[in-house]
Amino acid sequence: MELTVYLAGQIHDDWREQLKNNAKQRDLPIHFVGPQENHERSDNIGEDIMGKQPDNVYRDDAASSVNNFRTQVLLQKSDAVIALFGEQYKQWNTAMDASSAIQLRKPLILVRPESLVHPLKELSNQANVTVETIDQALDVLSYIYE
Repeated sequence: MELTVYLAGQIHDDWREQLKNNAKQRDLPIHFVGPQENHERSDNIGEDIMGKQPDNVYRDDAASSVNNFRTQVLLQKSDAVIALFGEQYKQWNTAMDASSAIQLRKPLILVRPESLVHPLKELSNQANVTVETIDQALDVLSYIYE
């Protein structure tokens, strides 16, 4: 049985590649999907599809509508969601994706460092499982196959 897992979280480092490589090393049958990781493509997609916008507000709105569409489709097709919160970046999109997963009744693994226990307490309480590392999140997925 292959699972599709949506990887919600910031796109500024290689945490997704680390997780995918670890899953591959464990020979886990998991297909990973997630947000557009090319930041420039994500920012420009609205204008790429709908044409030049009058200003940055409209440009962001056009890009957001396309990115939200993409996220909704991929979240709905996923069997589970891993939402990574780190300390380095503002993570509004991660919070939105985790909340969407909860609304869609998708099993949610929340990854957050100990320093974010308090700010994420309500969201963590709604997740199925909360862990501190991506390896622990992978351990949770691995347990499905035992």
